[in-house]
Amino acid sequence: MLKLERSSDGERTIIRLIGRARSEHLGEIINEVGSCGPKVTLDLEEVTIVDVHVVRFLGTCEEQGTELLHCPLYIREWISREQQQPRTNGIQESKDD
Repeated sequence: MLKLERSSDGERTIIRLIGRARSEHLGEIINEVGSCGPKVTLDLEEVTIVDVHVVRFLGTCEEQGTELLHCPLYIREWISREQQQPRTNGIQESKDD
């Protein structure tokens, strides 16, 4: 189960993710981020479990300027590994040379 809490400090909107963030929650997270304007921070302090789709989403958010606040080390390392992977969109390159 995932819970989202939104708060604002006047300059930025903070969305706190609480619980298990899985691919089935991405639509809800994306809608929440999209409704907050350009200065959004995702607070991950209370996230307990994520899956690879959420990790890729978080990496993309960060690349686009979204701050990841209180990002657990295991998520930070996973984001780094995912960003180092070549993106093939599921297409295998031919090794016939």
